[in-house]
Amino acid sequence: MTGFLGRVLRRSFYAFTAVVGLCSAAQAATVRVGYIPVIGSAPLFVMQGKNWTRDAGIDMQLVRFQSGPQAIQALVSGKIDAYVAGVLPLLQARAHGADVKVVASAAIEELEVVSRGALAAGLPEQPQALTAEAVRQRFADFAAKAGHPPKLAAQPLGSVPDTLLRYWLKVRNGLEPAQAADIIGIDIDAAQQAFLAGAVDGAILREPALTIIRHRMPGMRVLASGHDLMPGQPGSVLAILNENAPDRAAWKTAFITSFVKATHLLATDPEQVEPYVQQALGGGMLPKEIIIEALKASAAGYVSDPARIVDAVSQLQDFEVQAGLLRKAEPVDALFDLESYRQIAQ
Repeated sequence: MTGFLGRVLRRSFYAFTAVVGLCSAAQAATVRVGYIPVIGSAPLFVMQGKNWTRDAGIDMQLVRFQSGPQAIQALVSGKIDAYVAGVLPLLQARAHGADVKVVASAAIEELEVVSRGALAAGLPEQPQALTAEAVRQRFADFAAKAGHPPKLAAQPLGSVPDTLLRYWLKVRNGLEPAQAADIIGIDIDAAQQAFLAGAVDGAILREPALTIIRHRMPGMRVLASGHDLMPGQPGSVLAILNENAPDRAAWKTAFITSFVKATHLLATDPEQVEPYVQQALGGGMLPKEIIIEALKASAAGYVSDPARIVDAVSQLQDFEVQAGLLRKAEPVDALFDLESYRQIAQ
């Protein structure tokens, strides 16, 4: 991986510096980027902290949202120009007429299902893959003792966390989501707090929430790792609205190049990028050690090539249609611009 990404980084640097020369001569282009506060959005924080966008003549304005569907509303209404969050809501944005394209991946296998209390009882401290039979038995035992199915916190219906949780229950374990669990769709921060407070028995979460909870709640246990949920699960992506519009030409290539550079740095040198991530996600309040631990846990999942997630996105959308979560499927290939990344990686 290092060799390939090294080549990408070197070529990206040459392309980036060429575009910087063009952009610096012009007035700074304002780019409003919607994101959600998770480790998968970290390339943005690195770009900002390293001043790569500023040096390329880009005034990057970060707009924080608590879920992908919330950011989609802003995208469809034209209030943001780019988006770094889960990929599935983008298909519905296109269904509503938004000309949005995924131009790079940020991370894969971000999400994990964690448990506490009776749902976690007997699980080893070190995560181990559970068989479908073991998961079904655990959920059945919980319901029999508690008199109700376990409460699981996710994000709103239509978000990647909600869909992946239902996919894991149904496809990976043969459980009917509506009967097996009480799935509660709430914001990212609320899901973390609900889990810590004991208001739910489990949750589907990402870093840095996973590392924070692990330190605050030693009894937390992993029910499904990112790979267990879905091998190669699609995570955060970079998408651009109206990418071929004339005004995008002033910043599109430099922005994507900078994003790819930042993703590579996150994958290879977590300690170098820690200050930027700590400031953005923790407001400087989270301990340095927590952020570094979360970054190291995520390092292997930082993947820029959008081609890596196309098939998985198709699988998840097919599941949403079969489960009645979507009325009809949208063309997945039409969502992706694979050529922009290929040109950077050449």
